[in-house]
Order: sequence, then C-alpha cells, then structure tokens
Amino acid sequence: MPEILKRLVRSPQGAAGLLILLLALLMVVGGAHVAPFDPEAISILTRYKPPSAEHWFGTDQMGRDIFSRVMVGARSTILLSLLATALAMIIGSVLGTASAYLGGKIDEFMMRTMDAVMAIPSLLFALLIVSTLGQSSMNAVLAITIAFVPGMVRIARSVALAARQQDYINAAIARGEAGHYIILREMLPNILAPIIVEATIRVAFAIMLFATLSFLGLGAQPPEPEWGLMVSEARAYFFNAPWMMMIPGLAIALVAIGFNLLGDGLRDVLNPRSH
Repeated sequence: MPEILKRLVRSPQGAAGLLILLLALLMVVGGAHVAPFDPEAISILTRYKPPSAEHWFGTDQMGRDIFSRVMVGARSTILLSLLATALAMIIGSVLGTASAYLGGKIDEFMMRTMDAVMAIPSLLFALLIVSTLGQSSMNAVLAITIAFVPGMVRIARSVALAARQQDYINAAIARGEAGHYIILREMLPNILAPIIVEATIRVAFAIMLFATLSFLGLGAQPPEPEWGLMVSEARAYFFNAPWMMMIPGLAIALVAIGFNLLGDGLRDVLNPRSH
C-alpha cells in the first residue's frame, strides 16, 4: 500500500485527485466546525449579499451564509455518494464473481438481467425508483445503488472469468472447498484492483446523480444544505445573485473531477504494464 501511494503521488492525475479529495475530506470532517454561521439560520436583513469579508461566499435568498452551507453540505453530498457507490461495489462484486464462478444458465440469466437494467439510463432509472419510493436522501442513495449495480456486476464478472481459470481456483475446487468460500476468499481478493478503480470513478457519477436528484426535488429536502438542492433553489436568482448558484455548482464539479482524476491515477498505478 505505501508503494502504491508513492506511485500515485508521482502521477500528475493521481496527485491532483488526492489533493482535491483531501480538501473535500477536510470539509466532510471539519466543515461543521469551520462554518462561521448556522447553515439554516434565516436573516431577512442579509439577503442576497455578495461575497465579502463577513460572508465569504455571499448569502442566499433567505439570508443564509453560503460558505457555511457549502461546508456543512459537503458531508451529506459526498458521504451519501460514497455510501451508494460502496453498496453498489459490494453487491455487484459478489454477484459478478458468483456469476463467473457458477457459469451456465445462472451466468446467462444474470447477464441478461443486468443488460436489461443497463438499457435504462441511470438517471431515468433512479428517477423511477425515487418517484416510486418517495422523496428522501436515503431513497436517492438506494436508487443510485441499484442503478450502479449492473455496471459493477459486469466489471467484476469480466475479471473473475480470467481468475476462474487460474491454478489456485482449480486447487481450491480439488480440495473440496465450498462455492461461497472460493468466491469470497479465493476469487474476490484477487480481482479487487480493477473493481476499486471503477468504483472510484463511479463516485464522481454518484455525486452528479445525487445532485441532479436533489436539483429535481427528489433527493435532499429543504432546508438541508445539500449542494444539488442549493443549486436548485438558486436557479431562480441566477441573474441577480449568480454566486448563489455558481459556488455550490463549482463544489460539485470540483469534487467530481477529483474522483475522476484519482480513478485515472489508480488505473495507471495498478496497471502492471505501467511499471
């Protein structure tokens, strides 16, 4: 792990991604402590204030401090996106590896089912789920998880098919090991690298998707300081107070770019041909 980290830091993309995500991590961990104002405190006298020494990012239509809302909102936006991606990675990895190991009709049924789900765009699929279950952050997480599972299944299956032919798998079968033992203890640990790279990149998509659901009113609900919801609330005031929309929008874009850069860096570092 230290060697991987060293190579990642030497990679321009990996180093840039790590730097951006380190700042994002500081916001997640310490945002609530750094915020100078209550992110939900309404002040009619300070509405539409532009960025200044007192309000670094200005204030919104309710007089709420945007800097405080961005700092506190990082926790929900980033953590919920990470949660959705992690759940999709775990479920997809197990299903994909099991499908590759079992083969036959089970593999065929699994892949055709995943193809059917992947035929529906992720955003539309998430909208259908949230519309059915109701508007909430956790329902948005569930929707993104389900939308991401098929892609993770296909990635896991593709690398697990190669692992299935390796001697250590044949040796485990010859020893009489149970199928679940071979899948979880022999195959999964040896195919994690490409799965982690894919999951890292998908976090960026999760952030954008979660922000989109909140923007449409199907994710986080007012007065929660969530970045996508902040953009949604500010769009009506864009021409009079552009900072209200631009700042949370830039935060979403920057963190998404950070995860993309980190994923690209990890792909280069974990690729045996690169070193």
